[in-house]
Amino acid sequence: MAGMRGKQTVRGMFQSMAVILAAAGVIYLFVPHDENADPIKPVDYRVELVTAQRAAPYPVLSPQGLPAGWKPTSVSYERRSGDAWHLGYLTPDRQYAAVEQSTASPVKYIDSVTRGARDTGATREVAGRAWQHWEGPKYDALVLREKGVTTVVAGTATEGQLAELATALRPAPKSS
Repeated sequence: MAGMRGKQTVRGMFQSMAVILAAAGVIYLFVPHDENADPIKPVDYRVELVTAQRAAPYPVLSPQGLPAGWKPTSVSYERRSGDAWHLGYLTPDRQYAAVEQSTASPVKYIDSVTRGARDTGATREVAGRAWQHWEGPKYDALVLREKGVTTVVAGTATEGQLAELATALRPAPKSS
């Protein structure tokens, strides 16, 4: 009798597994899945932009007229962290580029947002302004220091793409 009970237990286990696998197969068939869909969803940064432009003591910059394919992926405004504005993008060739602005100490701020990049001593003319060119192990950057605010365009994107983003930057229009 004990031998028979062991066979029933094993048979019950296999029957249970068959039922579970059948249920999983049915669920898989009815749950939509698209392997070709892009897993990175663009963010809508309009609310944060309005918040930043109202709170920041400097003209908040955002890109206008970027070519198709640039996808905004992250946004933040931290008033307590030196009025820091951040807007991150994925370029058409899936590289990262971000606009960073802050009233914090330029030396510490630039080091933080560029992940340790260093000033090359070279400048690049972008939209009529001389931006410093920085290079680093993680990010390269274009840096513009103005009275009261430091603007950094940094990321894994090429220097040309960083310049393209910097060229598109405009002060956010004031809303009422």
